[in-house]
Amino acid sequence: MPLLQPASFLRYRLIRHLLPLSSSVPFHRRAANTIFFSTARRHTPNKNLLKARNVIKDLPSLSRFLSPEQNLNLLPDQATGFVAASQANFMRVIVDSVGDSDSGGRVGTHLLCVVRALLKKIRRRVLVGDRVLVGWVDWVDGRGMVFDVFERKTELIDPPVANVDHFLVLFSVEQPKLEPFTLTRFLVEAESTGIPLTLVLNKCELASEETLSAWKDRLCTWGYEPLFCSVESKSGLTFLEDILKGRTTVVVGPSGVGKSSLINFLRSDQHIEEISDIYGEGVKWLGDQRVAEVSKKSGQGRHTTRHVSLLPLVGGGYVADTPGFNQPSLLKVTKKTLAEAFPELRQMLRDSEPASCSFSDCLHVGEPGCVVKGDWERYPYYLQLLDEIKIREQIQLRTFGTKREGDVRYKVGDMGIIQPEPRLEPKKHRRISRKRLNQSILDELDEIDEDWDEIAR
Repeated sequence: MPLLQPASFLRYRLIRHLLPLSSSVPFHRRAANTIFFSTARRHTPNKNLLKARNVIKDLPSLSRFLSPEQNLNLLPDQATGFVAASQANFMRVIVDSVGDSDSGGRVGTHLLCVVRALLKKIRRRVLVGDRVLVGWVDWVDGRGMVFDVFERKTELIDPPVANVDHFLVLFSVEQPKLEPFTLTRFLVEAESTGIPLTLVLNKCELASEETLSAWKDRLCTWGYEPLFCSVESKSGLTFLEDILKGRTTVVVGPSGVGKSSLINFLRSDQHIEEISDIYGEGVKWLGDQRVAEVSKKSGQGRHTTRHVSLLPLVGGGYVADTPGFNQPSLLKVTKKTLAEAFPELRQMLRDSEPASCSFSDCLHVGEPGCVVKGDWERYPYYLQLLDEIKIREQIQLRTFGTKREGDVRYKVGDMGIIQPEPRLEPKKHRRISRKRLNQSILDELDEIDEDWDEIAR
């Protein structure tokens, strides 16, 4: 004879004495009525909860992004600023406005912040360079929490930086040796963002004049005017300092080309006392960046910069030192936009006007009626990148499909006002519905009835 499991028998003992004893009503009907009346009970709202609801009405709602022109009524424990450094789960935020009337001594201070859990749930990433809203600020210990992010002007994937208005593509002529295809990948990645860029070639003291002249003529045919410099001999850097003034510049390039050394030189004439007064004392990320020599075994650079950080310049503006990587991802480049990342190809299309390609979706790979010829130097690189992007798009189409949901959904509230609210990940952060919970309880009660019927037999 089958026996009841201990857990099922215990649930039966707990629920059975709460149900009516009328035998005319089935057992599971009586259980459903009891559950309905128990869940329908309403408690009077707590006064503290009502007070908190009124306070939340004054705070900005979590929309897609906060507007830069939006006037925020900041509370005494709130502030706004921009993210200057990121490491693990911590953000270094420089304060630019606070909610307290006594804001003179707090503007310009740095806060060590964590990111709000809700931002992680809706998969909103906080990047270096973002202007953010910080809440629960502890001004004594310099701590806080990032509540929301303002709308970005620009956004980069490799490296992950926001609100950048200038690209500095840095390569070395020697040690490591300049490779045309690697340089092309970095230039295509920079061109795809639409941000103005400057191409700089470092370590010119290691190359001859003939080599430098050959590279200059070669890059001019590509559509670029390179700037030659040498951090070791301090040559060609004055003009570069004038270019970086008043801009937020991100320095990209392979490992070992001298990015950290260049940034250390650009910030070598800064007064330490002035930085300490503005940004606070004891801030390690404001110091010199680590440098290392090129590996003699592999001939490539060593990774010394591991995190993205914005470093202030005396002449105004910021420079972002980023980890070196040898293969940019090109995630924002599609097979239709790849041609726009090659200046010489754009020039060919302009020179052929008013004539144009016969097909609007022409990829310039020998289609009938294409005005682009294959007699330019980087055409093999273009074909190789095009094949790579085609394979990546096919994999993405098979893996993710064509539908992509946003991180925010819009709900029509009272008086027809559209209110944004975060879209949570499906089946992960939703609680079980009351109907489903009641049904699971009824199913267990039915199983108990069946077990008792077998025992009675």
